Amino acid sequence: MKINRSSKKFFTHRIFLWICMLAMAQSQIVHAQLSIVPIDQARYGDDDESESRNLRTQASMSLPFFDDFSTAKTLSPSAKYWLPGSGVYINNTLTNSHPSVNVATFDGLNANGVPYNLVNPLTQGYTDTLTSQPVNLNGRVAADSVYLSFYWAAKGLGELPDSSDFLQLEFYSKAKEWVPVWAQLGYEVDTLFHQQFISIKDPNYLHDAFQFRFRSYGRSSGPYDTWHLDYVYLNTKRSVKQPYLFDVAMRKPVSNILKKYTAMPLRQYRVNPVAATADSVKTDIVNHFNNFNVLTSTYTLTDAQRGTEFARNVQRSIVVDALKSQVLRVRIAPINAAAQVDSLHLISKFFVATTDTIPGSNLKTNDTIVAKAALTDYFAYDDGSAEYGVQVNQKLGRVAVRYVLAKADTIGGVRMSMVSFNKDISGQGFTIQIYNSKGGKPDQVIAQRSVAVRYPAVRDGFIDYAFATPVAVADTFYIGWLQINDQPVTVGFDRNSLLGSSAVYYNLGTEWAKETSLKGSIMVRPYLGKKAQGIITGNEPLDPVNAIFYPNPARGEVSWNNKSLKKIEVYSTGGNLVHALEPARDQQSATVDHLTQGIYIFKATDGKRSFVQKMLISK
Repeated sequence: MKINRSSKKFFTHRIFLWICMLAMAQSQIVHAQLSIVPIDQARYGDDDESESRNLRTQASMSLPFFDDFSTAKTLSPSAKYWLPGSGVYINNTLTNSHPSVNVATFDGLNANGVPYNLVNPLTQGYTDTLTSQPVNLNGRVAADSVYLSFYWAAKGLGELPDSSDFLQLEFYSKAKEWVPVWAQLGYEVDTLFHQQFISIKDPNYLHDAFQFRFRSYGRSSGPYDTWHLDYVYLNTKRSVKQPYLFDVAMRKPVSNILKKYTAMPLRQYRVNPVAATADSVKTDIVNHFNNFNVLTSTYTLTDAQRGTEFARNVQRSIVVDALKSQVLRVRIAPINAAAQVDSLHLISKFFVATTDTIPGSNLKTNDTIVAKAALTDYFAYDDGSAEYGVQVNQKLGRVAVRYVLAKADTIGGVRMSMVSFNKDISGQGFTIQIYNSKGGKPDQVIAQRSVAVRYPAVRDGFIDYAFATPVAVADTFYIGWLQINDQPVTVGFDRNSLLGSSAVYYNLGTEWAKETSLKGSIMVRPYLGKKAQGIITGNEPLDPVNAIFYPNPARGEVSWNNKSLKKIEVYSTGGNLVHALEPARDQQSATVDHLTQGIYIFKATDGKRSFVQKMLISK
């Protein structure tokens, strides 16, 4: 990886983004910005890992060996076929021309999403390694025509490998040595998937504990030099002249059933279901055989909690041409949920009836593809998985994400994907804020709460930060956070869903600006209060007469715009009096250096009126 390649990551406006390593995040170039950073998920165990350890010593598998990664239940490869510790990421979102649902992605991140090397951003070396379980080839001879085939691609939605990078295949010999048998160099690639056939004739490989492994070589400091693998198939009686598999496979993720969100509150959805529901949903299928295939496709939309089926669409006699893909699209109608139902967990599913076959292998797992959508109590732009983290790398910098209500409602709090980057900052404070809207941008703070960083107990979990009192919101609102320390708070970033990419705003001083370069969604999910009416509005006064103290946040000194104040009292959020002042005549400012960083309640009186205002004191 050449260092000048990184220069493409930078933008000319005040906020620029990069998919980076620690050294870049700490460089002197980086200031006053939002940044996308790799995240550390090592705190979470892999559910598949314990199972994998047990299978490491299993008896050798019999032929055929076939895995298109559609059976993977986690982000890791199936322990039935692969040894643990691969580092590869099983996903269905980082490519758009793959052969089948799910691929194995190789890059500079380990299995927990952490860069292999955080010390030197330019270090190169072997990164991800995917090793098969033992396969019994004992007694096989060259005449059996044993072949290993697979599909590979470079880049996808990741980064294109450079000339010094490569993807390599190695075989395990009778002499217990790993021998390279194939390599693809980075400078010779395009971005398409290619099928590769490797003949296994050498007697050194025809033994009862044969294994093969794929290894990537490139920059080890982040999600760089990306390769993708799919459709790994090892069997006898094969020929490069007949490379075709009698298989029709699902491929691209099912599109959202909602127009603007991946999830939204059911009571907001009910206001105008037509406006909230997508016109149709779609996915696609690929025919890998050199002859046309006729099949039946069924689409269902089901409530996972109650089993209620809201939609069923059957398309018969679909002809898929040889070696071609075809879009499956179904029109959907707005959902009519019973009045007593307060939430829906929807499963949107396509499945096709095929006659796919490889004797001894199950090709039916790639005939089904599903997506989930929640109509419960929250708004979401993301799909629930954090591939990266997003930070604002400036003290007192603010980030806000826009949401639009169909009717006035209350916000009970926000669920945030809290992730770690390089350092565990549990307990560090930051401020959650809600803003109203003016001129298409965030305007006044209508509620805020000082909270501490906490990490979820499971991977891709969310932390719930509730407001003491639900906050009334009329229509458009923004919710986000204020960075009050030098060490940035890192919030989950979903690079697969683009629904929230146009809803992000930032403020590095006194002015809000729209962020236009984020290609993904920040994982903050505001949820509604339990009651929709009769709730007092938020804690921050909207009346400009009452908002007399400034600036907010304040650092070192607080000023006020009323010359007649006779008494000012400062209380902690716990209600303790921490400071009192009787201003001199015409005094309109005072130092607050003695106050520790945090949120305080300022109470003042001019003898006739009382004023109450929440203030953030920063250091």
